[in-house]
Amino acid sequence: MNRRLKNFLIAIASLYVLIFIGLYFLQEKMIFMSDPLPQDYSYSFPGKFDEIFLRTGDGAKLNALHFKVESPKGVVLYFHGNAGELSRWGIVVQKLVELQYDVLVMDYRTYGKSTGKLSQNALYGDAQLFYDYLLKSYKEDEIVVYGRSLGTTFATYVAAKNHPKQLILEAPFYSLDEEASKRFPIYPVSWFLKFHFPTYQYLSEVPCPILIFHGTDDFVVDYKNSEKLSKIDTQNKLTFITIPGGTHHDLLTYEVYKTTLDSIL
Repeated sequence: MNRRLKNFLIAIASLYVLIFIGLYFLQEKMIFMSDPLPQDYSYSFPGKFDEIFLRTGDGAKLNALHFKVESPKGVVLYFHGNAGELSRWGIVVQKLVELQYDVLVMDYRTYGKSTGKLSQNALYGDAQLFYDYLLKSYKEDEIVVYGRSLGTTFATYVAAKNHPKQLILEAPFYSLDEEASKRFPIYPVSWFLKFHFPTYQYLSEVPCPILIFHGTDDFVVDYKNSEKLSKIDTQNKLTFITIPGGTHHDLLTYEVYKTTLDSIL
């Protein structure tokens, strides 16, 4: 082997290792694009809402907004995507408030005013904590669980462990292992990931009706994720709505999304 080829192979191997190290240590920042808010930040939204904080067993403080309407049809527990915080997501959930539902939306650890150390088990536990909070004021058959993007794994987990009225998933992923492996195919991603988020594993355990929305032109979470999820045996409880041309960020502008959501809620 000549010196030039040897040096080239060493450079390639070194680059591979450096990227591997970067992926391992930066995985939290790549998955959770959190934005902090000052603890004294004041939220402003139309209508009536309460700001709440829940404490977890490991000392985390989790911030949430509870929107309330007169004579609600029920309540939606909303799990948001991996970017932004409640000042943004409080606006997004207004479409559900307009359908005459109370809405509870929480910020994950490190997002907005929420604190605490990130871990897969802690995040799933936090999701259940907010479901338990709603059970103090609502019957289970009044609770709709809604997840968007990253939030779909928490929504599916909560629906699987309880008996809500409905589960709605917007642009869900099959599992984080699979998504990460597609993006970094030359690395043993599932081996070093701290967060696996096996949405598919919980979907088969969900006891209530399931509704999935996904756009065919979604380049953040590939449409094929929902195709695979729709093939899981859910005892005919699952409805899969394909939105041709829909992307990751514009499903609410499509008539099929609006009319289906209206009919369900």
